[in-house]
Amino acid sequence: MKSPFIAQSWRRLFKSLFPILILISFITVLLVDSFAPAIAQLPRQEIRGVWMTTNDFDTLKDREKVQDAVSQLRRLNFNTIYPVVWNSGYVMYPSAIAQRAGIQPFIYKGSDGHDILADLINQAHRKGLLVIPWFEFGFMAPPTSELALNYPDWFTQKRDGSQTSNSAAGEVMWLNPFLPQVQQFITNLVLETITQYDADGIQFDDHMSLPYEFGYDQYTVALYTKETKNAPPRDAQDVAWVKWRADKITAFMVQLNQAVKQRKPQAIFSVSPNYHDFAYKFHLQDWLTWMRQNIVDELIVQVYRPDMQSFVANISRPEIQEAQKIIPTGIGIMAGLRNNPVPMQQIKSQVRAAQERGLGVTFFYYESLWNDSLESLNERQVGFGSLFPSPALRARVE
Repeated sequence: MKSPFIAQSWRRLFKSLFPILILISFITVLLVDSFAPAIAQLPRQEIRGVWMTTNDFDTLKDREKVQDAVSQLRRLNFNTIYPVVWNSGYVMYPSAIAQRAGIQPFIYKGSDGHDILADLINQAHRKGLLVIPWFEFGFMAPPTSELALNYPDWFTQKRDGSQTSNSAAGEVMWLNPFLPQVQQFITNLVLETITQYDADGIQFDDHMSLPYEFGYDQYTVALYTKETKNAPPRDAQDVAWVKWRADKITAFMVQLNQAVKQRKPQAIFSVSPNYHDFAYKFHLQDWLTWMRQNIVDELIVQVYRPDMQSFVANISRPEIQEAQKIIPTGIGIMAGLRNNPVPMQQIKSQVRAAQERGLGVTFFYYESLWNDSLESLNERQVGFGSLFPSPALRARVE
């Protein structure tokens, strides 16, 4: 039993310390609150990437050229390569899925018969670069492809019954993203890519979408009518009709992400769309919702604008600022086209603007970094060498 004297002493001590304890608690709460945003805004791995397209096939098919390319990119402190694996209705690697579907009567091979994707991945990994295969054409395919010719029912149409649209790749048709057979086919190809190869992830761009004019095929009309008790509006940009189709594409992307993560939990699920307002209104691609549903591990927004004022305005959009707080975020920058070279000074200015905002960059496309340019090869390489003065390798998660 405690004596009355000891009890009284404890009460007096506690009473004298009570204000100090309250002050300590208050300061602790303030410190925790002040640290929370800082933790949420820790710098993320900087993307320094380049796309390798079908225009780069002369490089991709040659082991020595691939070795030179990878060594050069590593020397210039790049850290990620995005090689095309799905273009014009064909895959760029030996695919059992494509062979069984009867859509690929040929196989893309290297100059000595080797697997070009496996060779690129092996050589890039030896230099510490990530390789994220790029599903470039998404739901898009030319009308002359075996995919379009052999599976005409897999493609959607406009309200007037026409099935094609014009794109940078020419006249194309669009796979119906709401059709179960199409969803399964795309999923199978994606899973084949990430399991057949030691890839670091998979990337989908602005073609993992559907132009707003499409969706008036028999299957989609019946599905919309069943779910809404109304026929699709004549106005292809009707708000509810746009949202219904965009939500269906989102639901598929959630399922695709889950399938990828089940096979390879650490795979980077990368998205490289246009800015959100355009992507949603004109291509039913609600990538901001994808990101908010935690299915996007990396974002690269394509901003191919020669005008600096327009470029800066687009890379400063609030959805990009939102993204860079939670995932590695970069800007797609045009390095040039065969018939439209881009000056090195423009590239430098755009990279600098992105870096000032804490954003990474990815260039379209590899050979245009130095070929068909306005400057000499040496000038271009010196110019790119100045963009990333120190290494920033991205960690591979096995």
